[in-house]
Amino acid sequence: MKFQPYPFEKLTTLLQDIEPNQNYTPSSLTIGEPQFETPSFIQETLCENSNLLKKYPKTAGEDFLKDSLKGFVQRRFGVELKNEEIIPTFGTREVLFNFPQFLLHNKTSPIMAFTNPFYQIYEGAAIASNAKVIYISLTKDNNFKPLIDEDALLECDLVIINFPNNPTASTLTLEELGEWVKLALKYNFVLLNDECYSEIYTDTPPSSLLEASLHVNNDDFKNILVINSISKRSSAPGLRSGFIAGDAAILKRYMQYRTYVGCASPLPLQVAAAKAWSDDLHVNTSREIYKNNFAIAKEILGITPPEATFYIWLEVKDALDFTKYLYKNYNVKVLPGEFLSRNDQGINPGKEYIRIALVENEEKTKEVLKRVKKALNEYR
Repeated sequence: MKFQPYPFEKLTTLLQDIEPNQNYTPSSLTIGEPQFETPSFIQETLCENSNLLKKYPKTAGEDFLKDSLKGFVQRRFGVELKNEEIIPTFGTREVLFNFPQFLLHNKTSPIMAFTNPFYQIYEGAAIASNAKVIYISLTKDNNFKPLIDEDALLECDLVIINFPNNPTASTLTLEELGEWVKLALKYNFVLLNDECYSEIYTDTPPSSLLEASLHVNNDDFKNILVINSISKRSSAPGLRSGFIAGDAAILKRYMQYRTYVGCASPLPLQVAAAKAWSDDLHVNTSREIYKNNFAIAKEILGITPPEATFYIWLEVKDALDFTKYLYKNYNVKVLPGEFLSRNDQGINPGKEYIRIALVENEEKTKEVLKRVKKALNEYR
């Protein structure tokens, strides 16, 4: 198997021979990792349950964690899940990598489709599954929404979409998601929505694919799955808590597969995660910080704040060259969009964009965005 270098590896290579301006404090806007303290009640719960390290955790997760996950889905999306319709996971990265391998292992010529730009684990899973890839490119021309090519979908075994989207920050309405559910049923492919940014929104809470499934009367979630994670929601990526939910028939087989993977979450982490998933108030605090950061970005960069995520997908003339210019002159790192996407019919949809992650506090955000603004004015 030959995997592509990760985007951050490519960035390191791009900038390795550049000496940044030491008159500025180094600043990195590259990675989607919240730079805020994990809420104290989560940390305290973790510490208070460290004695549970003496016990082996169950691959299926403890009942108290599953109950907290089902409670979150019910409160947030109005969807009541049965026990067999949800599996706690060790974050979502492991799921995105191993689920396609599980699903496609007995396919002679498997075909995956996923949104482009994308989280690179999608591509890694396709490579590991020896799957042909069909790109669903998100561009300015289609308003960063996935155009439906039914001829292509006819061939697919697995389609991964990602809304709210990383990196473009676009969202889909309940009706738009419902159309994708209908297609999954019509062409009998498995549709998975990566919903890890569902809780980082400015005003209107984004819909879930689970809601859309019920909306179009697919009440048993046939062919429909979602994943979600606590990392962004609770500023707790180290808890490694996520879930996959939807089609019970698929999840029953996947659960058996997972017993061999060795990805059970340690019990102290499960207790802390259950506490976090069961509380909504702390999420409002971080959500307001991100919303305020977008207001700052609007004031300084003149962008229109997106409806969700904490990313700015900023159009620039030459993303690679601008990234080097910004680093050299202002000691700021951003991520070129083409590192997050691939050529589709000769066009790379990320080529003229940079991704900016607004994951710092107000003071740092304001200061570094002023540097970005200066660079843009000079570069243009």
